[in-house]
Amino acid sequence: MVQGGKVHYNGQRCKPSKLVELGATIKLAQGFDEKEVTVLVLLDKRQAAPIAQLSYRESEQSVEKREQNAIARKNNSFFAPHPVNKPDKKQRRELLKLKSS
Repeated sequence: MVQGGKVHYNGQRCKPSKLVELGATIKLAQGFDEKEVTVLVLLDKRQAAPIAQLSYRESEQSVEKREQNAIARKNNSFFAPHPVNKPDKKQRRELLKLKSS
């Protein structure tokens, strides 16, 4: 994620070698969502996920924005539902005719 430019440390893009400090704000772009977390504790070595999750806190604005985006994506799927099955060859030809008209 860092090498792809999807991580911002205190508002600036960072490199993998960046040293993390207490109280730093980190923005992470994950798929359609963006998380904004604050570093609470620095760990000496890699830990299990439940322990690592205690070392940072996500901001309330970030949580609200992610929930709103999830609701918007869910509502959008009602307007563009996926078909039950794929169209066969004849149906595909008819769809192409409609699109090209």
